Amino acid sequence: MLDQAEFDIRKEAAWAISNATSGGSPEQICFLVHQGCIPPLCDLLGVADPKIVTIALEGLENILKVGLVQCTANGTNNDMARHIAEADGLTKIEDLQQHSNNDIYEKCIRILETYFGVDDEEEMPALAPGMDGNQFTFGGNDMDGATPTFDFGSGHA
Repeated sequence: MLDQAEFDIRKEAAWAISNATSGGSPEQICFLVHQGCIPPLCDLLGVADPKIVTIALEGLENILKVGLVQCTANGTNNDMARHIAEADGLTKIEDLQQHSNNDIYEKCIRILETYFGVDDEEEMPALAPGMDGNQFTFGGNDMDGATPTFDFGSGHA
């Protein structure tokens, strides 16, 4: 029902799955995953209703928590994270970092950092100035292909 019914029914099914992942045992959550709940939850990450997106994120996060416990206990990778990535959920969660709803943004950041090893602030080495003799060089090239520089001795670029 979560992936094939009309939207109102899918919405109710998402609530039911999210509630089940919130209060269910690890075995029950694994059963839901084996029944195929991850792809439809990931599909709901693209709907316009922020409440449904939040419910889908909460369900996925609860599933990821179970996967983390299992992988820690077994010394393996988080299979739940793999299932979500295979269902295009990782891409959708990354895209939701641009969402206007702050709660959705924060949930996405927490999920990405905790379960997928993505840092909130990735370094951008091309922005750091380099040195060329007495001149600083900055990332990027001018139209002619030369690296822009600034010479503190002459006072001009």
